[in-house]
Amino acid sequence: MKTIKYVLISTSIVLLMSACAVVRQGEVGVKRKMGKLSPKTIEAGAQVFNPFTTTIIKLPIRTVNVEILSNLPSKEGLNVQSIISILYHIRKEEASNIIENIGTNYEEVVIKSVFRSASADVCSQFFAKDMHTIKRAEIENEIRKRMSELLANRGFEIEAVLLKTIQLPPGLYMAVENKLEAEQEAQRMEFVLQREKLEAQRRMLEAEGIRDAQKILQEGISPQIIQWQSIEAFKQLAKSPGTRVIITDGKTPFLIQPDGGN
Repeated sequence: MKTIKYVLISTSIVLLMSACAVVRQGEVGVKRKMGKLSPKTIEAGAQVFNPFTTTIIKLPIRTVNVEILSNLPSKEGLNVQSIISILYHIRKEEASNIIENIGTNYEEVVIKSVFRSASADVCSQFFAKDMHTIKRAEIENEIRKRMSELLANRGFEIEAVLLKTIQLPPGLYMAVENKLEAEQEAQRMEFVLQREKLEAQRRMLEAEGIRDAQKILQEGISPQIIQWQSIEAFKQLAKSPGTRVIITDGKTPFLIQPDGGN
């Protein structure tokens, strides 16, 4: 009985001195024991630890989307208000270094701060209207590249930077819309002119073909051929039944069909 009692007491003490942390999918854990971080990361699953000496710090390694409302500076000195999405993830092998060198509030300390610096550098090279046209993707890609350079050794991977909402000043927005409409109209007119040009070329080729055909016919019909064809016509008329009156100068026959003739 005493042995069983001692076992129960010992088990109770162990349980009281132990805790369990669950690291979920898309996370890694880092163990901090007596204030010292372990360089080894804990994969998804349950982890038992001593709560009096150890804590488990969990960081997400899945893709994280952070949205920032920011005023982006333009080349002409305007501030363009925009909502930006930054997609990034943590390299799990760097989780311990991130906690040690930056802390768990890395999003405010590093991600957003680096974005503000990178976006200011990139957007200041573009006009405000560029953020609302096809150059938008180029701006997004340049900001992503700049952030990746600044965070290369920090343990973060920047997947994408997306300018979701762009609010241009009212006057500039109208100017951009008018410019786009003018460009579309110019493209439409260019298409119409190109079509008319092709149609004119087709007609010219057709006219040249008719002219060449007539020229060939004119060159191919000689007086001798006409006289030969007249003789052949006389022969055919002579063979036909009925009475025919033919008036000719020997070159071109003129046929008179008597009334009632076959």
